[in-house]
Amino acid sequence: MSTPTPRPNHPRPGVPLPGQHLADRPEPADPAVIRADVDDLLAELGVRTGVVGAGTDTTGAQDADSGTDLSRRAHILEQAHDVLVRALATVDKI
Repeated sequence: MSTPTPRPNHPRPGVPLPGQHLADRPEPADPAVIRADVDDLLAELGVRTGVVGAGTDTTGAQDADSGTDLSRRAHILEQAHDVLVRALATVDKI
């Protein structure tokens, strides 16, 4: 019966860790900064600008403002998506 060779719990010298072979790897993203950026953007979704007040008979203006508000919200969501995509780009892929 052969005796098993003990193996160290740390990598051997000279063996690169995952992602070290990438020359231009970005700094890892800070989760707190990402959360704060996304929270700020999502908070803007709750702020409605240019919405005509209730009780006025301006259906046409309200429809136009709704389209503008929808475009603004889409832009904010796109910005939040970009923040998350940039953060994911800093993560090592296995």
